[in-house]
Amino acid sequence: MCGIWALFGSDECLSVQCTNAMKIAHRGPDAFRFENVNGFTNCCFGFHRLAIVDQLYGMQPLRIKKFPFLWLCYNGEIYNHHTLQKQFGFDHQTKVDGEILLHLYDRFGIQKMASLLDGVFAFILLDTANNKVFLGRDTYGVRPLFRFLTDDGFLAVCSEAKGLIDITHAMDTPVNIVPFLPGHFEVFDLKLNGKVRSIQMERFHCCTKEPAHAIYDHVERLPTSFDEETVKSNIRTLFESAVRKRLMASRRIGCLLSGGLDSSLVAATLLKLAKEEKLQYPIQTFSIGSEDSPDIIAARKVSAHIGSEHHEVNFSAEEGIQAVEDVIFHLETYDITTIRASVGMYLVSKYIREKSDSVVIFSGEGSDELTQGYIYFHKAPTPKAASEDSVRLMKELYLFDVLRADRTTAAHGLELRVPFLDHRFTAYYLSLPEDMRTPKHGVEKHLLRDSFKDLNLIPDEILWRRKEAFSDGMTSVKKSWYVSLQEHLESMVNDDQMEKASKTFPHNPPPTKEAYYFRQVFEKHYPGRAEWLSHYWMPRWTNATDPSARTLAIYNPDKEQ
Repeated sequence: MCGIWALFGSDECLSVQCTNAMKIAHRGPDAFRFENVNGFTNCCFGFHRLAIVDQLYGMQPLRIKKFPFLWLCYNGEIYNHHTLQKQFGFDHQTKVDGEILLHLYDRFGIQKMASLLDGVFAFILLDTANNKVFLGRDTYGVRPLFRFLTDDGFLAVCSEAKGLIDITHAMDTPVNIVPFLPGHFEVFDLKLNGKVRSIQMERFHCCTKEPAHAIYDHVERLPTSFDEETVKSNIRTLFESAVRKRLMASRRIGCLLSGGLDSSLVAATLLKLAKEEKLQYPIQTFSIGSEDSPDIIAARKVSAHIGSEHHEVNFSAEEGIQAVEDVIFHLETYDITTIRASVGMYLVSKYIREKSDSVVIFSGEGSDELTQGYIYFHKAPTPKAASEDSVRLMKELYLFDVLRADRTTAAHGLELRVPFLDHRFTAYYLSLPEDMRTPKHGVEKHLLRDSFKDLNLIPDEILWRRKEAFSDGMTSVKKSWYVSLQEHLESMVNDDQMEKASKTFPHNPPPTKEAYYFRQVFEKHYPGRAEWLSHYWMPRWTNATDPSARTLAIYNPDKEQ
């Protein structure tokens, strides 16, 4: 996990612009490099490093003797770099996983290069021999990337939008900063003055298609039958493979554990594989919540069952309220449910950074979108509608849950690993018949739960525990965290402001005082950038006015909790 930043054709002296690169320093606390591109005026790279793989040669921009004309800045992990190196007989100069991009690009070009990468990534690749710049981002946008391009061809790129908002340019009007679309690459022609022209934007992978790299995967071709036992076996095989490949790290691995189904499956599988791989340290798990919260109680049970070194971070609504502004600054969004859920994740990440030496953090993001885990899926009119909404959620992850998970951990220099968003696992799950994936017997994610039944991987009561939103499960059922937050913010926004909300904020007008306050904080840090969020996250097929699952009539957590 790193921070990348680059300018091509800067309108201002680079020494002035480079201060903007320091706004993402939190993403890479281990080292920083700022490098001009020789031969091209006004082009440069900035890189903040979090050292996870190859401590010696991991600095970027990455350049190797064989391709002196290629410059690579990337943020991510390429899990199949060894496999591809062997498959194609590449002669590597370093142990850096990203070196594989240079060899693949040289041999196959940008399209095939991007499609063969099994991992999470955002990259900036410069080819000075052919005067081209390439940008690309992984299928679900697990790693972030933003860019702007002025009318006269000044291109600026950064892991987070905050590194672009104050860049000086020659345009009279503010320039449009946009998140780079996941699963796409873009090609630019580079002129001698450093300016660029976009000539191609293309999708290289869609979540419903098996990835091109699957044919080189160490998990062989799976049985294609939709017989239930075969499907459940395939789900287990691919999930375990997704966790195993993510063990690639020279820094200590830990895991977030909310005590819900998803994080519990990740943590239990991680512990099992850590023993098999003979990791030299115990795996630490981390949960956050108030003393009597459902999550804390459930996480304790799971940790005792799997034998992790468990840490509990005490959460109070007061501490959460104090963190809201910092959280919005890091997130770069004003989405209601994203902010609520991010506060706990931000605070637990802060604890991990300050009180432990775990740096690579596993988490359960992506499962709810993939396996129809949200409570509202019970209301889906047809299996087809549910399946379509699941794919929609997967494609929007980069605006919501994946954004939350990246920014809250990156704020504290941690690297996130999300096995549920493994390319092969997600493509397989989404290829299953629509009616197999819907909630069954009043239980969401039934197929996923059923796949891990009778294995004693996690306690049965957790395997069948109903969905709790992370932001709700941190506090007791008596009083949700979002209720405490709303009560506090009631006095911060007056009725007069609410009446004029749609005039003050015509794009996505805030529906509540809580949303109004979030928007005010967002506008303070990122004035005029409301378009970064296309719409609020809300449940479907229900007349909900609040994104919390606890407000839905169909919410019915386990009685004993």
